[in-house]
Amino acid sequence: MAHDEVIGRYSGLARAALAGESVIDCGPGAFADGCFGAAGYDEIDGLPEGALRASLGCGNPVAVAELRAGETVLDLGSGGGIDVLLSARRVGPYGKAYGLDASADMVELARRNAEQAGATNVEFLHGTIEDVPLPNRSVDVVISNCVINLSDDKEAVLTEAFRVLRPGGNLGVSDVVTDSALEVSPQRRAAAEQRVGCAGSLTLEEYRDLLRQAGFVDILITLTVDHGDGVHSAIVRASKPAISPGLEIRPMCEGDAEQVLAIYQAGLDSGQASFETVAPSWEDFTAGRLPNLRYVAVDTGTGGEEVVGWVAASPVSGRCVYAGVVEHSVYVYLERQSRGVGRALLAAFIAACEDAGVWTIQSGVFPDNAPSRTLHQALGFRVVGTRERIGRHHGLWRDVLLLERRSRRVNGPTSPGPSAPPA
Repeated sequence: MAHDEVIGRYSGLARAALAGESVIDCGPGAFADGCFGAAGYDEIDGLPEGALRASLGCGNPVAVAELRAGETVLDLGSGGGIDVLLSARRVGPYGKAYGLDASADMVELARRNAEQAGATNVEFLHGTIEDVPLPNRSVDVVISNCVINLSDDKEAVLTEAFRVLRPGGNLGVSDVVTDSALEVSPQRRAAAEQRVGCAGSLTLEEYRDLLRQAGFVDILITLTVDHGDGVHSAIVRASKPAISPGLEIRPMCEGDAEQVLAIYQAGLDSGQASFETVAPSWEDFTAGRLPNLRYVAVDTGTGGEEVVGWVAASPVSGRCVYAGVVEHSVYVYLERQSRGVGRALLAAFIAACEDAGVWTIQSGVFPDNAPSRTLHQALGFRVVGTRERIGRHHGLWRDVLLLERRSRRVNGPTSPGPSAPPA
């Protein structure tokens, strides 16, 4: 459905609600069978009738997001405002709930409903979910209710959601997705999407991929209602990596090349990072590393984005049996290591690996690089062996410890434990 068609459709529904009409008829039993509306909520007492009449969602993202007092929340595609009003209750007087909608009529309806509800910690914005009119890192939680599937640029929506979230913030949405594993003709699938009014939904794999590309980790998509022909309502949860105030973790991009390589060289100059002595070119760096498992930590308080650390993965082999095994490197400017940058980067990297189906992460560390060994062991790595006198470094033969972390979440081999031999 084209952008203008979506706005036109929902503007018409908003005008109907403003006129006192009910724009959807969905009781609890019908909602369980796939009808959309206010029947998906269990805490609507005291909400204005207009907000209930204009409820068009496919779930309850307020419950999904597990909002806490004092948080700032943004609802993408807020419609008549039911989720914003419920969010305002959850975050309390010291929190705030924003609603964003592309339909001016819906914004008018939502503002009227907020006034009737006596909600003072809410604000409704007119704009698109592909270009959110809020500053970077300004909200704690992003929610949405059956709206992202309507966008014709879902990559931009998820990128914007990541941008406005503070580090450690959460995404919790209800949406419609399709199951590509079910063999259904495109015509039947399109008809099923049209039946629920959500044409253009992503497959589960596409949703996960776009979330990972945006920078989200801890991704969980749970199917709820089956609408037939591979179309489902779903709960989508994800997080922005956590890190100390004034810093942010995001995917590495080509614009980071100079700073990433400078940090790499500084690490090599320390004599404790690698047998290499000169950082590679950017072309060689990118050629040897997986494109979707590369992250940087940036200082956001410098007026720009100064890269202060990075982590990246390389495949251990091109053989398919090793598809879930990677080797990684993590580098941080020495003066930033006391701020926990390395730990935050590595924690985010581990979460991203598990989202990507990686079951084993490996790394080689010099035995006398105590900070690196301690960091890795604190995050679940174990020493599986020592490669004695494996190479010469500045004229000296050096050992390398092989560290490994096995995932207990991904369907691969788990760690055999400290007393057993390595697998």
